[in-house]
Amino acid sequence: MHAVVLVGGFGTRLRPLTLATPKPLLPIGNLPLLERLMTSLAKGGVTNAVLSLGFKPEPFLEAFPANICAGVKLTYAVEDRPLDTAGAIGFAAREAGIHTRGETFLVANGDVLTDLDISELVEFHRSAGAQGTIHLTPVEDPSQYGVVETQADGRVLRFVEKPLPGQSNSRNVNAGTYVFEASVLDRMPGVAPLSIERATFPEMVVDKQLFGFATDDYWIDAGRPDTYVRANLDLSQRKHGYSVVAVSTKAEIAKSATISQSMIADDCKVGENAQVVRSVLLNGAKVEANAVVIDSAVMGHIGSFAEVTSCLVGIDGDVRSGAVLRDAKVPDPN
Repeated sequence: MHAVVLVGGFGTRLRPLTLATPKPLLPIGNLPLLERLMTSLAKGGVTNAVLSLGFKPEPFLEAFPANICAGVKLTYAVEDRPLDTAGAIGFAAREAGIHTRGETFLVANGDVLTDLDISELVEFHRSAGAQGTIHLTPVEDPSQYGVVETQADGRVLRFVEKPLPGQSNSRNVNAGTYVFEASVLDRMPGVAPLSIERATFPEMVVDKQLFGFATDDYWIDAGRPDTYVRANLDLSQRKHGYSVVAVSTKAEIAKSATISQSMIADDCKVGENAQVVRSVLLNGAKVEANAVVIDSAVMGHIGSFAEVTSCLVGIDGDVRSGAVLRDAKVPDPN
């Protein structure tokens, strides 16, 4: 089975981390997010994936020189201009020959980490006789999302954007993984920008061709600063069936340092009496003596006695000794 994986975003919300590393290659549990996604797809029967890109594929080629990721064969579809979601899917699927072969295929959002059983999603899709099926996940506060209303059999009735109290009984939102029949590509020419959320899905609802499959599996969009850090920590605490090493054996951690609920990658250094709490230190990060890092993701350097909370520190970031920062990006990508 083929999958189209949407990885074309610029990672704006995670800058400055993404100035050095494309968002899908940022580590979750010291393993690239893309590799974790591919592991999940492979378990569900995916053998080939085309990565839908809005920029050059060189960083991905460098990361996976054999064009294999978690046993899945990779190809690339590089847009010469932004095509939005449906446009990108249509373009990438044609680049992979899915339209010609007429096969069932998957679409996955490269930001998402989930325990979803892909094979169950595909089985539901086929049993429903659907042209398209959306994975749905429940949220606590539907007013912050666009919810999806379905019939008892899963057929999608309508989408309600940020419903007011009493406007919808649904708590289920689009979780970013889809199963499609190749015929859906007639709705996605792939030659001009087109939104799957605003155009393609509503059209399929009118034609009664769209279904939803709701599960209560672990799910997180790791594309924001807070959720990127949380995804790492969740993986460390819950394991999710993956092999996870929270603190790399290649990191240098002073005996007097305190590491609490954190991920520490290769070649990191944490000095005497430093504290790292609920944070992610990416490859090569340095935290000097007596510094404190809380709820942050760090690629660069934290000076002695500095305190950073809810910050992103890029590969060129240098927090001076004694500085106190909160909700900052270093260096500021703006």
